[in-house]
Amino acid sequence: MSIAGRTRLPPGVSLLLLASILVSFLAASAAPTPLYGIYQERWHFSPITTTVVFAVYAVAVLASLLTFGRLSDHVGRRPVLAVAIAVQMASLVIFVFADGVPALLAARLVQGLAAGAATGAVGAAMLDIDRARGTLANAIAPGIGTGSGALLSALFIRFLPAPTRLVYVVLFGVLLIQAVALALMPETVTPTAGARRSLRPEIRLPRAVRGPVLVVAPVLFAVWALAGFFGALGPALVRALMNTSIVTAGLVLFVFALFGSVAVLLMRDTAARTVILVGITALILGMAVTLVSVMASSVPGFFVGLALGGIGFGGGFQGSLKTVMPLVEAHERAGVLSLLYVICYVGFGLPTVIAGFLVVYAGGLPRTADEYSVAVILLALVALFGVRRATSPR
Repeated sequence: MSIAGRTRLPPGVSLLLLASILVSFLAASAAPTPLYGIYQERWHFSPITTTVVFAVYAVAVLASLLTFGRLSDHVGRRPVLAVAIAVQMASLVIFVFADGVPALLAARLVQGLAAGAATGAVGAAMLDIDRARGTLANAIAPGIGTGSGALLSALFIRFLPAPTRLVYVVLFGVLLIQAVALALMPETVTPTAGARRSLRPEIRLPRAVRGPVLVVAPVLFAVWALAGFFGALGPALVRALMNTSIVTAGLVLFVFALFGSVAVLLMRDTAARTVILVGITALILGMAVTLVSVMASSVPGFFVGLALGGIGFGGGFQGSLKTVMPLVEAHERAGVLSLLYVICYVGFGLPTVIAGFLVVYAGGLPRTADEYSVAVILLALVALFGVRRATSPR
């Protein structure tokens, strides 16, 4: 046996490595969130610019998913992930030397391209290794990554020097270690022809999952729209309304993601329909509590609503994956998973940009938060109706 063969990582370790890569990518995407206030003070831009910078990432992810989402089904998971990690590291270098909004936009653009290319490949690779544990890891890793990235950034701001640089340097080092480990991971698919053809953007679903995807699409859109709002404007809302520290403001995404991850763990063996219904119900309750808390300027109430929203996110996202992915063949996994993430990131970016314009031109941040909460509640009710109708006995 060759040295390379003897040093290949076993399946359990490979799954853990892949999950950690997904966590790192999501942590890097969330790290700028607590820093937007500092950037805004230094470079004097409006909430519209904040949401545009935030949405540039989502647009780049969408473009990358549509272009590279199926590539790993043809060339293998490892080559796509290796390139994606290198591009993500380049985005962190841009963040370190950013001196204005154009550099910030460039960093988010490059970061989004890397994340889009990695998302389908890493998610499919985890399913290749173990379908059950891979589905769980796909559902839980985004919450862990988003929450840890936001909290880490907030703590760096509060306790360490050079907060607009140091957090990116640390993430760069983590990705470098993961890139080395990736070289030791065995490939999980056999490369096939058609790689160049797979780069042509197209939306194609296997017949077996068309109905289930239509059912879960409103759920995914609703829960990721909520995540986008809290990611872009949540810390600013907490600081503006409640005069809290930047660390407390940074806890917004952490609490949201923490409860989402806990929900995924607790419901990992629950039927997909039940998980989705629990998620939608929690989402509606969370938005109602958030609406009342914002009007009353209640910090505890706001975080209760945030926790319920996190449960809604975890339940809605996990239930959607459990509904669709078990029906997908191995050679279709990256493409279908990428399409699901396209729905997620449309919900993640588009409503957030609209919210940014409403903040500036239609009544300010508190009023926009109220309107956004009502919109998410209505969207969740539509999703609830769709799920119940599609899964009710005939």
